[in-house]
This record gives sequence, C-alpha cells and structure tokens, in this order.
Amino acid sequence: MKVEFPKTFFWGAASSATQSEGRMERDGKGENIWDYSSKEYNHRFYDGVTTENTSLFYRDYQKDIQKMHDISFNSFRTSISWSRLIPMGTGEVNPEAVIFYNNVIDELIAKGVEPFINLYHFDMPMVLQEKGGFENEEVVEAYKQYAKTCFELFGDRVKYWFTFNEPMIPAEAGYLHDRHYPYVVDFKRAAAVLHNIILAHCEAIQVYREMKLEGKIGIIMDVIPVYPRSQNPADLYAAEMADLFYTKSLNDAILKGKYPTRLKEVLEEYDQLPKVTKTQLQLISETKIDLLGINYYRPRRVKAKECIPNPQGVFSPEWFFDEYVMPGRRMNTSRGIEIYPKGIYDIAKKIQNEYGNIDWFVSENGIGIEGEEAFIDAGIVQDDYRIDFLKEHLSYLNQAMAEGSNCLGYHMWTFVDCWSWGNAYKNRYGFYRLDLETGEKTVKKSGLWFKEMVENHGFD
Repeated sequence: MKVEFPKTFFWGAASSATQSEGRMERDGKGENIWDYSSKEYNHRFYDGVTTENTSLFYRDYQKDIQKMHDISFNSFRTSISWSRLIPMGTGEVNPEAVIFYNNVIDELIAKGVEPFINLYHFDMPMVLQEKGGFENEEVVEAYKQYAKTCFELFGDRVKYWFTFNEPMIPAEAGYLHDRHYPYVVDFKRAAAVLHNIILAHCEAIQVYREMKLEGKIGIIMDVIPVYPRSQNPADLYAAEMADLFYTKSLNDAILKGKYPTRLKEVLEEYDQLPKVTKTQLQLISETKIDLLGINYYRPRRVKAKECIPNPQGVFSPEWFFDEYVMPGRRMNTSRGIEIYPKGIYDIAKKIQNEYGNIDWFVSENGIGIEGEEAFIDAGIVQDDYRIDFLKEHLSYLNQAMAEGSNCLGYHMWTFVDCWSWGNAYKNRYGFYRLDLETGEKTVKKSGLWFKEMVENHGFD
C-alpha cells in the first residue's frame, strides 16, 4: 500500500550556520562560542576538528543549492550566524554577511526552495558570552535587536522564521551537563538561562508582530518522548518527572503560555527557582507562535531511582529517575541511541491532543553513521539503512496525519554531511557525502530515493 503525502507538503533538510558555513573570518565574521571552544578546548572535539572549514556552504552555496534542487527539495532550513551578521553582538552590521545571506535567500527562491530561517542555533557571539550570555538580561535585549535586524533585512522574502533551535540545549548542555561551552554545572543557572531564552523568543515574536510582515514565525524544539519501564507507580512517577523537566517545562511555556505548576513547586522545594517576574510571565502568556518545528531522534526510557541522590551533589532532573536500558531495544551503535520510529507518531498525537493540534512539521530527524565509507560501492554510499529509517518514520508520521495531526512537512538532518557539536565528522547524516580531503559532495543512494519519493508524493 502506498504511503501518500499532500502535494503541498514541505520536503527538504535542515542545517545550521556554524555546522555548514565554515568560519571564513576574512569576511568580517566575529567569533562565536564554537569558534572559541573548538580551538581552546580542542580535546573535546573528535579528531580535533574545529569550525574552520565545516562543509563550506559559505563558499559553495550556489552549487549546494543546485544539489538541493537536484533531489527535489522544496524547502530548506538553515540559520543566520549572529556573529557573522553583527560581529560584536550589538551595533554595526557586517555588509559582507548581508550580501551572503541575501544571495543565499535569493538563490534558494530561484531554485524553488522555500527558505526556513532560524535565528539562533547554539551559536552565541563570544563577545556576548563574555558578558554572561543568556544569564545576562542585557543579552536578551541584544538578541531582540538582532532579530529585528534580520526581519528588516530579509523579511521581505523569508516567509518562515524560527527564533531558536532546541532552546533547551544551550541551558542543559552549557550550564548543567558539561557538554557545551561555557561548561558550567549548576542547575539554577541553567534554569535562569532557559527562562531568559524563552523571554528572548517572546521578545522576537513581539517585534515580528509589530512589523506586520507577511509570514509565519515559530520555534524549533527537540522532543524526546518519555516511556516508563512499567506501569508500577514508582516507574510512572519517574516518567512524569523526566517529562516535566525535559519536555513540559519548555513546551508548556511556549505552547500554553505558562510554566507547569508542578515544576514551580519542585524547584521551590529544592531552592532552584530562578528569578521570574509577573511582567515576564505576562509576556510569556501573551506570546503565540504560528508554526512549531519538532526535532526527533530517540526516545527516553526511564525507571524509578535505585539509589538516593547525594544531597551534597549538584541538583539535577536525574535525582528523580534513572535511565532504563530496555532489553531488545534497537540501537544505532554509532551514536549509542535507540531507534524508535513510533516515537514520531506519539509526539504527533501529543501535539494533537494536548497542545491544540497546532500546525507543525518535523524539523529534524535522521541517522548518523560512523564509517560510511565502508558502504561505498560504484562510487556511491549505499545507505539502505537510511532509506529504511526514512520509510519507517514517515509511515508513522503519515498514520498520525491520517488521524488528524496538522503536520505540514518533513526535514531530514541533514543535506550534506556536516560538522557536529563535539563529534565533528565522526557520524555522517547527509543525503550527500562530503569528502573531507577534496571537499567534493556526492549524492548517496538515500538522496536519489528521496528525490523519487518527493516527486511521487510518497512511496510504496
């Protein structure tokens, strides 16, 4: 039976400025936290690969956009580099960056590829990070002005805007779990960062509304659906708390206009509640988005705590649950994460049933594989595993749509193998293979399959 999608469905892929452009400082780009940390903390990056070159979209954008057209993309999401556009974070705009982003937007449109533009993808300008980053409310104002500048420069052509990609990650990875710069481990500071990111999101949307631009604006959120080990009340409580901290804390603020009451109670009990004002809560309650992007890669399986947390240790959501390793789970061993296609259906139903069935799209979904060169035959990566991954996830997505979910599109991560945070080029995700020695970009079998699928509006 054919799995069919609407002819108006958005098909394409996603990337980000830092992961694809290359640093290209000669054209006036300022330093961001990844330029800094990949040099100064080089041991944290696979094979010591920095942001210097990445996949050189800055140089090759015309050829790359043609390659998108070649496999029938009708949309593509990338981000604007704040530190490229405004090198000092505030103030003077870099004219070379304006030329570049204008050219990219115009080229996408000329090739029939709708630009989906994201304003922030983990890439704080270093000069603003030195002032505290999103811990500092002055940086919220700087972000608001940056967003306004982007809307003024590009809003006449860009019809789909997104304030942040995965806003939980800068807080969780940068201020709690020691994975992103500034490598802080402090829950209360992480909570303050997340709150200020939400405020920045709201401020940007208010500006967009005031400018009365013809387009839609939203946000990209990573969702990891939570599944308890069993129906035992202790396991159900563990799942409830994992979902509260990592999903509902953000989703409810963005989509319902308020933080969960239970979250406030828990944070007050453990003295972890950041400073929040009534005016800020009012702003959150008044801010609505037009379109939601969901990034989905894996499930989170949890069970009741087996050991009492150290009361002298760092407060963490993991005080309330343990990760559960389900017997027989299907793994992507390259990344060490579970592959669970039904998760995309469960997310769609939750949006439909709990969040007003808002218009949404899959903004990232993909599979990163180490050592893909082993699958090269006749000059092409024979990535049947990626095709199978796509078919399974799209089948579950299609089922949710048939049941009324308002999903408008699907973007794979990613178009061409890109530089990943920490892992650099260890795992490959693209429809096109990047040769790190020559810079050549060659379509994979999955890219050819995707082209045929898009042109047929589905697959058998």
